[in-house]
Amino acid sequence: MSGFGNQHVTEAADGALPDGRNSPQRAPQGLYAEQISGTAFTAPRHDNRRTWVYRIRPSAKHGRYWPVDAGHLLASPIDNPEPEPNRLRWDPFELPATPKTFVESLFTIGGTGDVRAQDGVAIHMYLATRSMDREYFVNSDGELLLVPQQGRLCVRTELGVLEITPGEIAVLPRGIRFKVDLVDGAARGYVLENYGQLFRLPELGPIGANGLANHRDFLTPVAAFEDRDEDVVLYQKYLGRLWAADYDHSPLDVVGWHGNYAPYKYDLSKFMVIGTISFDHPDPSIYTVLTSPSERPGTANADFVIFPPRWLVGENTFRPPWFHRNVMSEFMGLVRGVYDAKAEGFVPGGASLHSCFTSHGPDRETYDVASSTELQPHKVVDTLAFMFETRLPIVPTAQAMAAANLQTGYDDVWNGIERHFRG
Repeated sequence: MSGFGNQHVTEAADGALPDGRNSPQRAPQGLYAEQISGTAFTAPRHDNRRTWVYRIRPSAKHGRYWPVDAGHLLASPIDNPEPEPNRLRWDPFELPATPKTFVESLFTIGGTGDVRAQDGVAIHMYLATRSMDREYFVNSDGELLLVPQQGRLCVRTELGVLEITPGEIAVLPRGIRFKVDLVDGAARGYVLENYGQLFRLPELGPIGANGLANHRDFLTPVAAFEDRDEDVVLYQKYLGRLWAADYDHSPLDVVGWHGNYAPYKYDLSKFMVIGTISFDHPDPSIYTVLTSPSERPGTANADFVIFPPRWLVGENTFRPPWFHRNVMSEFMGLVRGVYDAKAEGFVPGGASLHSCFTSHGPDRETYDVASSTELQPHKVVDTLAFMFETRLPIVPTAQAMAAANLQTGYDDVWNGIERHFRG
């Protein structure tokens, strides 16, 4: 199936769905009907997200939750009494030597807003070396945008299976249960946890009806269920803490479902890049794949922006990003290749954080080359960088500031920039 926010109907066994009734007196085939509401009941029709599922056992059949040590998993507001505006950059995060599942490996880099008010984001890395077997996970705090960098993931959800590879993304809605299998034995990637409005495609304005990401290229899963009668554990993230409850069956036992609240994936190579074909440097907003709007028009709670392979043809134009200060806070990661605004130090699996109104831009080597080279049409190839942006200042966690891979000399990349003005 394709599209997100669209109505879908899918069943893994013929006749699992009722004929025209959401909640009949008895659901077909002895299944239990259950509604998952992703928005308030009274949300406007164009924003309303909900899905009816028909499952082997109701999800309410479990024991009491107990607290679990969440390790490096946190939520906003981040408890860091001394946040700082300095430019930050990390070398690649190393995979652990001991086996860790997707959930066990989550490491929070920073966040903003307040999960209790459902505003803002948190940013994590996953560094997984073991598939989840009898462990399942549900996030009550926000939807999760996964950006794999190394290793393929098989994400088994209540509503079906998504297989994602580096170069693709997946969005797992708040409250949907899932587990993660590692196809290649280990996996590393980035996670944006969105507390605000659900992700959607950005408005196109004067671009018109076509361009950037298209609904048709977003894929949702078909129904696939686990019929598993054995003891398992469901981990739940609630207000930044981790809890667990015992189940005597798999929570992924949905035989059929219909609705518009579902996981989805997207192949970033299908993004239609738009840029200048004359001169000047357009704003990076033209690279927005998904946005979570805020209550302030034109200002996002979160944007997901990519810098994929593309042609650069602008005449008499400085083609990399200019030096800039921005009302938005910018977290960047690199999936593969090199980023055209940095000569070195920013590599796949690494990350950078530039807080709002902190000056940044190309390093000296990049500037010297880009400002003096003979301009010819040039294709940027074999690269995929991305940015998580938010209107709110991102507070780094104490653990991210103490990480061994935090670069201590990042500011040095701007050393030696020369004075050329002779007035």
